[in-house]
Amino acid sequence: MNEQRKDVLGLLAEGKITAEEAERLITALERDQLPRPGARPKYLRVVMQFDEGQGESGRLNVRVPLQLLRAGVQLAALVPPVALTRANAELSKAGVPFDLTQLKPEHLEALVEHLDETIVELEQSDGHLRIYCE
Repeated sequence: MNEQRKDVLGLLAEGKITAEEAERLITALERDQLPRPGARPKYLRVVMQFDEGQGESGRLNVRVPLQLLRAGVQLAALVPPVALTRANAELSKAGVPFDLTQLKPEHLEALVEHLDETIVELEQSDGHLRIYCE
């Protein structure tokens, strides 16, 4: 947790700001932490806030090191073709149209390059979703 977020939560705990004000401040802090142009991204970030109903809300904040994804793609090259075929069949049965035999490191790099320039953001009445690289 960064220092600015701790400060906001401290103000909330002391009763100096409301929960709504704290939420707005934390959201603004998160937006300020977006990647700077020219910097190579290190993480894939997925942030989701959602309303669970009856005044309850939830939050998901996942940060995956891109190096882990790169290593996973390279390790996939070591998997025997028969195993990939079986995995593809199971993915297909589950409704995931993804061919693991076509997974190549250059594809991941192209994806990361595009995500570096893109922020996927979805606003709905019951929640908010952001996916980006940082």
